[in-house]
Amino acid sequence: MVIFDENGKIDILALLPGELEEQILLLGEKKFRAGQIFSWLHVKHVDSFSEMTDISAQLRSKLEDSFCIKSLFEVKRLESCTDNTVKYLYELSDGNHIESVLMEYEHGNTICVSTQVGCKMGCRFCASTIAGYKRDLTSSEILRQIYMTQKLSGRKINGAVLMGIGEPLDNFDNVVNFLNIISCSQGMNMSLRHVSVSTCGIVPRIYELAKLKLGITLSISLHSTNNKSRSEIMPINDKYDINELIKACKEYFKTTGRRISFEYALIDGHNDSRKDALELYELLKGFVCHINIIPVNKIKERDYHSDRKAAYRFQKYLEELGMNATVRRTLGADIDAACGQLRREYEI
Repeated sequence: MVIFDENGKIDILALLPGELEEQILLLGEKKFRAGQIFSWLHVKHVDSFSEMTDISAQLRSKLEDSFCIKSLFEVKRLESCTDNTVKYLYELSDGNHIESVLMEYEHGNTICVSTQVGCKMGCRFCASTIAGYKRDLTSSEILRQIYMTQKLSGRKINGAVLMGIGEPLDNFDNVVNFLNIISCSQGMNMSLRHVSVSTCGIVPRIYELAKLKLGITLSISLHSTNNKSRSEIMPINDKYDINELIKACKEYFKTTGRRISFEYALIDGHNDSRKDALELYELLKGFVCHINIIPVNKIKERDYHSDRKAAYRFQKYLEELGMNATVRRTLGADIDAACGQLRREYEI
């Protein structure tokens, strides 16, 4: 994916191996040089061309003239005292800010990355949308969150969830390019079975994603069981209602064979009753899926909240109906690890 920065230089981190080979040949260099450069960028995670020590000074100069490596600067770091969760606030080259969260599980370390600066979806319970949408992240800026976090933490990252600031499917081309690069065998070689992509329900993009058969886990931010209650908290439902969304999800499963995870943010007095559980059962009955119940983090600008006791009660309702449901493990509670909060506090 050829992307130019404000100075007319090509964003080199956004290039797949074949694309990088083409660019290197245009510089009059041997094709094998592209493999060396790709390794420096995506295996050794260098920040500058000057660090590529097995490449001649002449070629490094050519790279400096024609390409850029997107910068990412650590502004603030919060480390949990309870579960090794680390939250990073990063500054982009244009002065905007994004968040990434490193989480530790039994199977390894997973990072939650942002895909946009802000969000335009307007979900009522989410801190990411309050400051509004500013721009999409490039695929290299998504990648750099992983590379920089691995370097700063000294911990190998095994998986990624695209559930940070922004709506991934609203930044479709950059996200797909990111997935292709992160899973590239010449680079980090991350299995896409260890990657989850979350969406609030941009239906046409779900169909497009299905056709690509990438092997990711698709996570649907459902959060309600009927159109009336969903539209109250998620404006996207006015454009693509629940029936359209579920139809797209069934097509995704049929095409890819990959089980879908439905995210259900539990909100006190809104969607947490036994009746809501029964409606959820009727909506998803016969569907091969998993339901992830999420107690909503309280944010000062909103009055939505719930607690883990209510979440486990709702889980019991669903299990009595024979549904596969879990309560999301709370990580980094002591550092406000929910997306959007640190950025909001820093920029106010």
